[in-house]
Amino acid sequence: MLKGFKCDLHIHTCLSPCADLDMYPTALVGKSLDSGLDVIGICDHNASENVRYVIEASRGKPVHVFPGMEITSREEVHVIALFENIDNLLQIQKIVYDSLSGTNREEIFGCQAIVNELDEVEGFNDRLLIGPTGISLQETVETVHSFGGIAIAAHIDRESFSVLGQLGFIPFDISFDALEISSRTGLKEARRRYPDLRDYTFIESSDAHCIRDIGKGFTKIFMEKPSLSELRMALEKREGRYIKE
Repeated sequence: MLKGFKCDLHIHTCLSPCADLDMYPTALVGKSLDSGLDVIGICDHNASENVRYVIEASRGKPVHVFPGMEITSREEVHVIALFENIDNLLQIQKIVYDSLSGTNREEIFGCQAIVNELDEVEGFNDRLLIGPTGISLQETVETVHSFGGIAIAAHIDRESFSVLGQLGFIPFDISFDALEISSRTGLKEARRRYPDLRDYTFIESSDAHCIRDIGKGFTKIFMEKPSLSELRMALEKREGRYIKE
């Protein structure tokens, strides 16, 4: 039987340099529950160390966590990558780190804190997570798919760091599983604004960088259960699964 899941598939933690330090795992999970979310995706910029701690913080609680990452391609396009389990995420993490250059300057870009499920600071990531990788957009999407993941073009309605903002169009040979719309636009307005993208599936997410924004944008997704295979069927509108717009 299908159920409508309230999903916010793009949430950052305090590991992202542009996120608030109060975005630590237990606070993030607590706010997700308070917002009535059933499913969340944890997608820090080019990094994944806090994902397993959010999963640990969610154990025994009625919210499902998809391991993810917001990868910045060579063209400075942001791509949301979601996976079924953390092992696949860690495989792509190595590729991302191997292609990142530069060192973070906390006084300029922000702190990149690794915080566990007990609210303890495990350390800091000194890579330049805010920067682009050396991986092309096409290769980014193909690599996500090769590890069984879902690749979503992030916040296409933004002028910066989106596929439309950076390239001006969506390349026909790049197989995005969906396009993300920010909460400031919303799905209905996006359909009006982008009629030429009618063949793509749209989702709405919060892209939360601070606690108050978690759940501000969400998508109601009808699936049997919160799993990546069910999510993929919903994005493809298969076997009765669908997204409510």
